[in-house]
Amino acid sequence: MIKKTDHQQTQRPFKTDFNFSQLSLSKYILIILIIAIHSLESQASVSSLLSSHPKPPPIPILPIPTSQQLSWQLTEMALFLHFGTNTFTDSEWGTGHVDPSVFNPTALNATQWSSPWKNGTGDVVKELAEAARIAGVQLGLYLSPWDRHESCYGKTLEYNEYYLGQMTELLTRYGEIREVWLDGAKGEGEKDMEYFFDDWFSLIHQLQPGAVIFSDAGPDTRWVGDEGGVAGTTCWSLFNRSNAKIGDTDSQYSGQGDPLGHDWVPAECDVSIRPGWFWHASEVPKSAMTLLDLYYESVGRNCLLLLNVPPNSSGLISQEDLQVLQEFSEIRSSIFSHNLAKSASISASSTRGSPSDSRYGSHKVLEDSIYSYWAPDETLSDWIVYLDFQEVATFNVLLVQEPIQMGQRIIEFHLDFLNEYGEWELVTKGSTVGYKRLLKFHSVKASHLRLVVDKSRADPLISYLGIYMDLFSIFGHISKLTSGSSVNGSEPLRQITQRNSNRYYI
Repeated sequence: MIKKTDHQQTQRPFKTDFNFSQLSLSKYILIILIIAIHSLESQASVSSLLSSHPKPPPIPILPIPTSQQLSWQLTEMALFLHFGTNTFTDSEWGTGHVDPSVFNPTALNATQWSSPWKNGTGDVVKELAEAARIAGVQLGLYLSPWDRHESCYGKTLEYNEYYLGQMTELLTRYGEIREVWLDGAKGEGEKDMEYFFDDWFSLIHQLQPGAVIFSDAGPDTRWVGDEGGVAGTTCWSLFNRSNAKIGDTDSQYSGQGDPLGHDWVPAECDVSIRPGWFWHASEVPKSAMTLLDLYYESVGRNCLLLLNVPPNSSGLISQEDLQVLQEFSEIRSSIFSHNLAKSASISASSTRGSPSDSRYGSHKVLEDSIYSYWAPDETLSDWIVYLDFQEVATFNVLLVQEPIQMGQRIIEFHLDFLNEYGEWELVTKGSTVGYKRLLKFHSVKASHLRLVVDKSRADPLISYLGIYMDLFSIFGHISKLTSGSSVNGSEPLRQITQRNSNRYYI
């Protein structure tokens, strides 16, 4: 039996359980206060540490390009050289039965393309590869799958093995190849056989891992959907390869891409400087101004411009073609060598990170590199870059670029100027930016501008912003104003490609 003492019987429950004296309770209170103070000091230290730590960079939004795709896109333009027996027979499509001896360019000079011809024993690809290496020019190759002179054509397995053998030769004998251009060429009524595209892709990636592969459906770069050199005014690098089939594509889907696409497959715009792909004595090249328009509507719409310049029957690029190319180069340099925005004071609606963190400041839009960029505060949804000039600027071209290694983000944007009444007035608007977006419009005079991103897949990032004066283009040189459009309020004009014409009109 347990006996209770009087002390136990009269103690309050609290003291019975803990038996604290007044002194010991004070010690506990003191300890608790010390812990609380220490906790507050720790929180302040953490807060101070966080505030002093640089803001991490934005997270890329998928899909994003590979290093090979980035390198390809940065080149902006490439030359295509259609040169073969068709050059000597005044034809676009060969029959496969022409005597190879007709191919005899007496003055072939591959150095002029980017070398005298050894009649009957020469290697044109070798000479071109060597000339490209010396000139520091990247080399790409196209191997047509429609080889009608080959006796095994029509026998699926045998011919695919033959084609892979040819591809192996091209990709192992001539050094580094940066692009392999493929299509599903096969004429109507031709023998029924299947091309093993996936096997071709695998072989190319094995032998030339640094090369991008072009086709209607990628895998690395896609056909824009026409041979006029013109992309859609909306053009995403995002694409669903599963929605495209080589030789059977939806031209609208190819031209615009897919804002919901899971694959990064940017578009390539192929067009010839002459009406045909091969040289014909009766044809003349497009003008330098037409090439400038094509530049705006291909490179200026997030694409690469692949311009075909066919050598003539002597093995040289014709002098009139060279003259046009030289004029085009000089015009383009004259326009884009002077960015008026660099004389403006640049600011933004917000900046990512602290004010002292200059990594994402608005001044980054004047650094000509995709690896530096302005980024807004991720907690805000007003995305504006302001340009304030000390003097009135006259301009008619806007250039915007995104850091595409972070994904393509911008869906819609517009440019405003501050009019004489102190109100913002529309200059131009566009959809999608990507690697490069160029908008051309009637000349505007203003001292205050703002670029507004209206809609974006994620926080918009801008790597470069340019304001230019194009003194060469007559607005509507190829395109005509749509009804109801105004000088400063119209969207960039669309074009409809006339496939059988040298020029393109709306």
